[in-house]
Amino acid sequence: MSGHGYDEGHTVAGWAGTAVAAVGAAVVGLGVCGWTPGIWIGTGVLAAAGVLTWALHLAGWGKGPGPRPKAHWPMGARDHTVREGHPECLGCRMAGRRPAVAAVRSR
Repeated sequence: MSGHGYDEGHTVAGWAGTAVAAVGAAVVGLGVCGWTPGIWIGTGVLAAAGVLTWALHLAGWGKGPGPRPKAHWPMGARDHTVREGHPECLGCRMAGRRPAVAAVRSR
């Protein structure tokens, strides 16, 4: 558990996506500096970072919008509520997951 009173939102999905995106940005940078294939390869890696982050979020290694319960603050904590979908979560809506609360509200 963290020693402070707030959730920093660090998740496996967030860190993995950020690491892959950093590599993609570096490869795009090489492309801008003269290695032309780097622009296209780096752009592909950046797109893969988005897909990786989304897939890990849907597998329970991310978090929905808003604060989490304190028990879910550690980075390795898995979110088992993601199968129903997070309220107001674009990633869950794109995957067709809508929580029961959102379904009632939309009627």
